[in-house]
Amino acid sequence: MDDQLASAISDLDEELAVGLVQKRLAEGIDAAAILAACQAGMTAVGQRYEAGEYFISDLMMAGEIFQAATTPLHSRIATGGQGTRGKIVFGTVKGDIHNIGKDIVIGLLRASGYDVLDLGIDVPAERFVQAVKDTGASVLGLSGLLTIAYETMKDTVYALQGAGLRDKVKVMIGGGPMTATIKDYTGADGWGSNAQAAVTLAHQWTEGV
Repeated sequence: MDDQLASAISDLDEELAVGLVQKRLAEGIDAAAILAACQAGMTAVGQRYEAGEYFISDLMMAGEIFQAATTPLHSRIATGGQGTRGKIVFGTVKGDIHNIGKDIVIGLLRASGYDVLDLGIDVPAERFVQAVKDTGASVLGLSGLLTIAYETMKDTVYALQGAGLRDKVKVMIGGGPMTATIKDYTGADGWGSNAQAAVTLAHQWTEGV
């Protein structure tokens, strides 16, 4: 593992991180190994956020640094080289147009090796169901910051049941007002109070897949 590169990412040093990626590529180091080091740095960012050392602004900055550092790697990694942990469908539910939290979670999930389909905002239940069908995703993430989101989340879980997909996909919910009580109300499998919690849930659910 390239600890120097991982540290540059986790310390939010964009200039150093981008420079190290370019240097490693020039040295002939495998792009997948470089990506793994960048992902390790993002994992450390999530841990610092959980520990209260970093804030949402730091997560957003880390996501931008990760994207800048890893862009040169995309063309050098064979198709299928990323997203090896599993497929996830994610979106902000119908009636809610907040996307900052969703985007941060998706950034961390992608940095952790997941293939994430971002459906955007104000997404109705039937679109989530169709996306799960189309992708074969094993995890569905429902984001919402408004209390109106509760009903749409519940409707989405119900729609999954109606489509015969409920036992094939784990559902996580997240957003400012979400609690364990809301998780039970909506029928979701898990909930997170922050972005790193979503990554932790995804790891638990896809381990061994």
